[in-house]
Amino acid sequence: MTSYCSICWEDDRIRLLDQRRLPQEERYWEITDYREVIEAIRTLAIRGAPAIGVAAAMGAALGALALHAETPPEFQAKFAAICREIAAARPTAVNLFWALERMENVARDHAAEPPAAVQALLVAEAKRILKEDGTVNLRLAHADQEVIDEGAQLLTHCNTGALATGGGWGTALGVMRAAWEAGRRFSVWVDETRPLLQGARLTTWELGKIGIPYTLIPDGAAAALMAQNRVSLIMVGADRIARNGDTANKIGTYSLAVLARHHGIPFYVAAPLSTFDFTLTAGSQIPVEERAADEVTAFRGQPTAPPGAPALNLAFDVTPHELISGIITEHGIARPPYTTSLKHIRHQEIARHA
Repeated sequence: MTSYCSICWEDDRIRLLDQRRLPQEERYWEITDYREVIEAIRTLAIRGAPAIGVAAAMGAALGALALHAETPPEFQAKFAAICREIAAARPTAVNLFWALERMENVARDHAAEPPAAVQALLVAEAKRILKEDGTVNLRLAHADQEVIDEGAQLLTHCNTGALATGGGWGTALGVMRAAWEAGRRFSVWVDETRPLLQGARLTTWELGKIGIPYTLIPDGAAAALMAQNRVSLIMVGADRIARNGDTANKIGTYSLAVLARHHGIPFYVAAPLSTFDFTLTAGSQIPVEERAADEVTAFRGQPTAPPGAPALNLAFDVTPHELISGIITEHGIARPPYTTSLKHIRHQEIARHA
C-alpha cells in the first residue's frame, strides 16, 4: 500500500492530505468542523470522485457529532440540512451524492433512536464507506490489467491514483500500479492537465513513488505523440457515468477520446460502480461544473492573463460512449453495447449486496 492516504478518520476528526500543496509540501489538514470539509471539496484540497464521496460521508458524520438535539425529529431535521449543505459543494462527481444518500439512509432507518445512538451509527457508516472504497479499488485495479501490454506507452489525464480515492490504490492509476507490481513494464505519458495541473503536480508525484517511468507533457502535445505512434493506450478515470456509458471526466478527456479514435488507439475508462449514475440515460444529463475564471487567468495567485480578461472554466467534459473501448470496474470490463454490459454489472453488484 501507499505510504500516504488522501483522507482518514482519527479521534472524531478528519485527517486530510491537502492536495493543493503537492508536490512541494506533504501537509495534512486536521478537520473538526463539517464546513471545513465543504471548503476542502470546493477548493480541491481533496478531489477525485471516490475521495470526494468518502469526504462527504465523513463530513456528514462530523456534522452529526456536533449536533445538539433534544429529540430524534429535531436531530433528523438538522442532519438533513447538513447533508444538503455538503451536497452543494460540487455538482458533477456523483460519488458525493451516493455517499450522502447512504448516510441519510442510516439516519432515517434509525429515526426513532436517541441522537447519540444515531451519531455512533453515522460514524461507523463513514468508516465503512472508507474501508469499502479501499476494497473496491483494489478489486478494480486487479480486474483487467491485461489491457496493458508489456512495453506499452500509456497516456493518462488528470489524477486517478490513491490521491483520488480514500483507499490507497486509485482507479486508472491503480490498474497501472497493479500491472507494474505484477511484473509488466511500460511507461506513461502524463498530461499536465490545465488549468490546475493535477497531472503535473499529482500524477507525476504518485507515479514517482510507485516507480513507474513517466514523462510529463503539455496537454496540447498528445495529438503529436499519437501521430508519431508513441501512444499505444489511453486510460483515464471518471466523475460520473450515465447508464449508456457516456462519461464525464476532467476537461480535456473528450479531446483525447476523439484523437484516440482517429489514430486507432484503445481508450479506456476506469471507475468503481459508485461513480455510475443509473438514473441518467445519457451524458447530456450530467451537470458540468463551471469553476471560477481566475483558475484560468492566474495560477496560485500569480496573474497569467491581462487584468479583466474574460475566461470560461469548464471543469469537466463528457465523452460519448461510442468513443470508449471499455470501462474497467470492480466487476471487470464493460464493453459496448454499454446499455447491456453495464446493466449486467449493475445486477452483479445488487446480487453481491443482497
